[in-house]
Amino acid sequence: MSEQSSGRSGDLRETVRQRYATAALRVAEGAGASCGPEPVEADDTFGSTLYAADERDTLPAEAVAASLGCGNPTAMAELREGERVLDLGSGGGIDVLLSARRVGPAGRAYGLDMTEEMLALALANAAKAGATNVEFLKGSIEAIPLPANTIDVVISNCVINLSVDKPAVFAETFRVLRPGGRVGVSDVVADDALTAEQRAERGDHVGCIAGALSFAEYRAGLEAAGFTGIEIIPTHPVADGLHSAVVRALKPEA
Repeated sequence: MSEQSSGRSGDLRETVRQRYATAALRVAEGAGASCGPEPVEADDTFGSTLYAADERDTLPAEAVAASLGCGNPTAMAELREGERVLDLGSGGGIDVLLSARRVGPAGRAYGLDMTEEMLALALANAAKAGATNVEFLKGSIEAIPLPANTIDVVISNCVINLSVDKPAVFAETFRVLRPGGRVGVSDVVADDALTAEQRAERGDHVGCIAGALSFAEYRAGLEAAGFTGIEIIPTHPVADGLHSAVVRALKPEA
């Protein structure tokens, strides 16, 4: 990578970090209000409204308010008792806490985030929820601090599109999954017809700072990492030519 490209990537990463740090602080500061914290995102395309009411009602208000995602990966990841789940870009911990309930005491849910403020909020939320089978890790999704072949399911909620090195994310996801493990993420994906400039402009408008991959690029990236059984299914539009999508993939058994 050239020095100029490296600097640009660093700038984008810092922009993403600042956005999520600010969101975490907003939620933490609002927690003392008489009516509780206000949601960071509150519309039909992003945020806690994409979760069922019975799911939201079982979690700390701060975990729900900090939701910045574009879907609900725990609803379509088909988590099972005893599984080990990793959430990439876990934020305030909403998907980690929901995953922990689904996998039960014999399972474990990990959250990975690079933002100190979000990690602090997530730990506080886990304590309020009384969750004992969760663990939050500091690090980047391009260099996951877990051993190879140890995770059953990798989930993520509108975070991979923010990465400045998506091939590294796919390669690291493949590495930590056990053979036969699976991916179930929500992410922002662009129409194949959009140019890179159009994606950057529209992605910045909805907060997808580093730029969404197209459907074809997303599939090619997963295939290059070694995944099979790839499905990329749009669920709802988030901007002109940009969609929230469910992405599923498998790591082969052998």
